[in-house]
Amino acid sequence: MPRIKTENMNWDSITDTLLTTGFSKVGSILSDIACEKLVNEYDNDIYRSIINMQRYNFGRGEYKYYAYPLPPIITELRSYLYESLTPVAREWSARLKLQNNYPKSHEDYIKKCHAADQKRPTPLILKYGPDDFNTLHQDLYGDIHFPYQAAIMLSRPDQYTGGEFTLIEQRPRMQSVAHVQKLNQGEVIIFAVNEFPKLGKKGYYRAKLRHGVSKLHSGSRHTLGIILHDAK
Repeated sequence: MPRIKTENMNWDSITDTLLTTGFSKVGSILSDIACEKLVNEYDNDIYRSIINMQRYNFGRGEYKYYAYPLPPIITELRSYLYESLTPVAREWSARLKLQNNYPKSHEDYIKKCHAADQKRPTPLILKYGPDDFNTLHQDLYGDIHFPYQAAIMLSRPDQYTGGEFTLIEQRPRMQSVAHVQKLNQGEVIIFAVNEFPKLGKKGYYRAKLRHGVSKLHSGSRHTLGIILHDAK
């Protein structure tokens, strides 16, 4: 069974980048085989919901939310990312002067979500074809939300053109800034779900992030989304 790749993760560097810019392209976390397995399972009956983006004015394309029980590799990704990002989340909360509680394990964090009636799993797989795109958005899903999430590219760069991962940083009383990222197969980008602490002249302020995908010109593109809180 494919496993996640963690040996090259430098969490000191990742932590610093996340707290400074709100996002970090981390490197490869899934093997080519693991990526292809997830794509090949796209038509299997393992999902709780299928969303046509055009129907809801979310863009064009399709995504599917995984159902519980999650595939083992999805559970492993959620647990690893949660435990690795918890120190970042605690510092994030301190800088924004929040009193959030992040249990040690992801299992306990999900129990906290379920106690707040957020019981639906949020990991998802997204599929894009020519002219498909994803409008700018945030994945909050309820009052409880972990401050960071991840997107993992499942397709090879030669399988599509266009379709860049796009982050828009909204700054108070200033123009927004666009960050455009191209990911290789298996690479992960971690980014703020809603906002991150940006250091200004008077201390930290809340910089908002929204994310989306630019229009595909050709080919097919699959992405895995790992959100660490559950939904109402």
